[in-house]
Amino acid sequence: MFKPLIHLVRLARSGLIMLHSGIDLTPPGGRLPRSVRVIRFLTTPFSWFLKAENGLSPISAGFARLGPSYIKLGQFLATREDLVGEKLAKDFTRLQDKMPPFSMTRAQEILVKELGKPIQQLFEELSEPVAAASIAQVHKATISKDGALKEVAIKILRPDVEHRFKTDLETFYFAGRMAERLIPAAKRLRPVAIVDTLAHSVSLEMDLRLEAAAISEMSEYIKDDKGFRVPEVDWMHTTQRVLALEWIDGTPMNDLDGLRKAGHDLPALGEKLMQTFLLHAMRDGFFHADMHQGNLFVEADGTIVAIDFGIMGRLGAMEKRYLAEIIYGFVTRNYERAARFHFEAGYVPSHYSVGEFAQALRAVGEPIQDRPADEVSMGQFLGQLLQYTELFEMETRPELLMLQKTMVVVEGVARTLNPKLNMWRTAEPVVSDWMKEQLGPKAKIKEAKEGIESVGRFMQVLPQLLDDSRQISAGIHAFSNSGIRLDDQSVERLSQAMKAKPGFLVSALAVIGGLAIVYLAVKVVMGV
Repeated sequence: MFKPLIHLVRLARSGLIMLHSGIDLTPPGGRLPRSVRVIRFLTTPFSWFLKAENGLSPISAGFARLGPSYIKLGQFLATREDLVGEKLAKDFTRLQDKMPPFSMTRAQEILVKELGKPIQQLFEELSEPVAAASIAQVHKATISKDGALKEVAIKILRPDVEHRFKTDLETFYFAGRMAERLIPAAKRLRPVAIVDTLAHSVSLEMDLRLEAAAISEMSEYIKDDKGFRVPEVDWMHTTQRVLALEWIDGTPMNDLDGLRKAGHDLPALGEKLMQTFLLHAMRDGFFHADMHQGNLFVEADGTIVAIDFGIMGRLGAMEKRYLAEIIYGFVTRNYERAARFHFEAGYVPSHYSVGEFAQALRAVGEPIQDRPADEVSMGQFLGQLLQYTELFEMETRPELLMLQKTMVVVEGVARTLNPKLNMWRTAEPVVSDWMKEQLGPKAKIKEAKEGIESVGRFMQVLPQLLDDSRQISAGIHAFSNSGIRLDDQSVERLSQAMKAKPGFLVSALAVIGGLAIVYLAVKVVMGV
């Protein structure tokens, strides 16, 4: 009964913090309603405690105060320029997931409980936290393995983090449902689906064994790749709340001076990073979805090493082709091909014209074709593309949100390494190779072979399916002719129950009818 009121209070608090942190969530070209501006004015005397600290930007400071769930939400909103505007979307891409660490004593308690041994038996050394985020923090440790000392990174889940996220997500769902119910335009944007995506992503991050499994899976995909690798997992020291990984001795990708001093070719690193991301997305359908500078290191030989695999993206066959077609269509200026794929994939309702949608794509693509590379942004391109979603009744595709978010972040990192990076020229080799492999003659032969195998498997089970259908048909025929028979004792008990409780009639009949149909179906299918 009181939950809606509690959600409203939480949302009001969040709104006030956003207002006084300089966060403007008005749509592009819009203005804050007068009532909201009045509230901001009246509450200004109480905003002194919202001032940014430690050099944080107003947005980072505001979202940090709101808590870890809002940091994750802000990172997701970086993909939705159509909702928050270009400026705020860019600010959200720079929103780093940093929080104060919890105590060393608490960390040691969790390690002892999870790993079942005293700290002295688990580690030769254990450092203070070296990094802390909304879900977990990291320590550097030394373990003894096969008679030798080995440095590892120990990631520990925050105490009570599950409860905090659960509470905030309930409020997000409440806000999403209210928006879909009260604002007609919001229904197309599917805010509840966006929260679903966020909730699913966070739930995966809450189990560090799944992060370890993601690293293991990616290591299999990239085992023959050069210039990119992932840390080795120490499964002996990994549980649901603790993850142990190989310690990476490399230069952080956000340390540009350090990269230059180490002799690395920064433009080449930027190109390698972008192509690696596209390769993982299109070839493997499995990619690191949090590739900001803090999660990337460069080893002495130039190999890029990614860490923090709590957020991963997956693409099915249709989504992989979507990525390839949209990039290929704009690189080659074949807008009609890109438009036609949107219709084939069901992204655009069939009552619209392919030609009209191709015209809209051309309106996005042509202005960027002849501009200098450093003036063309993949994020800006995606934002302009999203502006046409309402015109053509395109619903938000939750499965593509992670892809869009990661592409924007990777572009930002690549551009810090090479401000003149040409995104389209960098992407073209990877996309062209994928198109040849997946849509060329060899791919057609492979599809035909798989189709023949599918038909063969179907023919194997066809006799059983026909036999089952005959039995079901016979059972239904018998049911229609003779009905369901009850013995005298059952009828007497039903009569007594209905006399004692007249209102029992409908419920009793519903239960008996349901049980009878289930029983009949089982009897017919099983042949008993």
